[in-house]
Amino acid sequence: MPWNARMQDTMTTGTTDADLPRGGDFASEIAKLETQFDIIRYMRRITQMFGFKTFLICSIPSIDVERLAATTVISNMPAELLNKYDSLSMLRFSTGVKRLRETTTPFQVTLDAWEGEGGKPDSAREYIAMLRENAIFQASYFPVHDAEGGRGAVILMGPEAELPMTVIMELQMIAIHVYNRLAEIGSVWKNSSASLSEREIQCLSWTAAGKTSAEIAGILGLSEHTVNHYLNHVTKKLDAVNRTQAVVKAMKKGYIS
Repeated sequence: MPWNARMQDTMTTGTTDADLPRGGDFASEIAKLETQFDIIRYMRRITQMFGFKTFLICSIPSIDVERLAATTVISNMPAELLNKYDSLSMLRFSTGVKRLRETTTPFQVTLDAWEGEGGKPDSAREYIAMLRENAIFQASYFPVHDAEGGRGAVILMGPEAELPMTVIMELQMIAIHVYNRLAEIGSVWKNSSASLSEREIQCLSWTAAGKTSAEIAGILGLSEHTVNHYLNHVTKKLDAVNRTQAVVKAMKKGYIS
């Protein structure tokens, strides 16, 4: 999440490139991704492969934007974290976002450094505690842009760690390809005011496959009530009159295939 920006030493003592996970032939693999859900699944794998906990891809918020959710394209962050971030208006205190507006160079941010900064409301302590509970102690920011010049960022979050320059360069290239692929298949910030969560996309995908709410609940390990909540919410987001129309609209927008 957007914390106070602090550049980290990119060399890790005692770690060699051979010990680190590799992204593989990411360019050709990313080019084959057809929907935003495909990209979510790909990013989940990359996140785990490189030792992070979660990811968020967003366009860079302008100064007048007050909610991070308004610029988030895709993410697998717990919804309660994003909701709490926006409910506390933490975007206005983010020097990390300010740095994204000024640089095209990857940088890292630690929770400790941001916590130590003054100027935040007392309510920020609650959010900081939530980050620790979710094992998020550092964020690695990778500034990107698409072919039309739209600027954004791929943010990978998890344990505090120093990343070797080779890994930073590889993740930067992955970030660039992923962001441009999102633009190519019809990104949220260009084609819709709606931003769908991973759970909402999953529920829509299984609905498109002909599954009932009860069946989806069993597949995803959720209650039927929760599945209905996700489906009702996403139907409203897509300005659809029912779930069937929501599925059709989601397919047209590239959320599901």
